[in-house]
Amino acid sequence: MVTEDDLRTVLAELHRLRTRVPQLTGALAAGVDGLVIAHDTPGVDPEGLAALTAAALGVAVRTSEATGNGALRELLVRGERGYVATYAAGRTAVLTLLAQDRVNVGRLHLEGRRAGARVGELLDAAEAVRPHPGTTPARPRAPRPTAADARTATDS
Repeated sequence: MVTEDDLRTVLAELHRLRTRVPQLTGALAAGVDGLVIAHDTPGVDPEGLAALTAAALGVAVRTSEATGNGALRELLVRGERGYVATYAAGRTAVLTLLAQDRVNVGRLHLEGRRAGARVGELLDAAEAVRPHPGTTPARPRAPRPTAADARTATDS
């Protein structure tokens, strides 16, 4: 279970990421199910963005598989005024970044992949360490669906 301290740590990582890449206009950590974990998205509805990210992720996974390009690594959308980039963040989350059109896309990918890995490590560790309330760890739990299962894993 992710605690308030874990969520504050994820949010701090999103703030640091926006400091490292000044052209970022927003950052969102969400579950692959479309639920918000943490966000720094001024002027953008985080719940709507998380839901759209999950929908786009589903389509992108299927497109990558249907074209024979293998497992999806990341998703990049370029609009007239900027970019939306989505990266895996551990087993069950994604990191979505919003950037101005003048962003260095190579830098966006570098920092996005690194931040996705850090957020994923934190969320995966928090989930592994803390049992869910009201449960007793009598036997190992079945693994949850993961971002890798959704074929969004990135190589760092």
